[in-house]
Amino acid sequence: MATVSTANAAHYVWGRQCDGWHLLEGDDLSVIEERMPPGTAEVRHRHARSRQFFYVLEGEATLELDGVDHRLAARQGLHVPPGPAHQMRNDSGDELRFLVVSSPRSHGDREVVDG
Repeated sequence: MATVSTANAAHYVWGRQCDGWHLLEGDDLSVIEERMPPGTAEVRHRHARSRQFFYVLEGEATLELDGVDHRLAARQGLHVPPGPAHQMRNDSGDELRFLVVSSPRSHGDREVVDG
């Protein structure tokens, strides 16, 4: 086993210039560090099976969960159970970095929803 960081983890780009790094990529558990520039957002969606925990490392996030906006500062997190629609946004003027922990992995378990 080797240590893992954004320097050696599998990287991907999503949305408008957002980054993700797979720190742990298992079928039963996924840990991803993500970076969102100011003014970016993911597509609003839901998961049928995956539960997720979002934890802010740097910056301030707005995590909309079932129509309610939750503002998360650094060192704050929020659990998103399977089912409810949600969307992570960076409404601030600063870069946002956060961890998203999913069990089971959320890739392949995503349904895009409107409004």
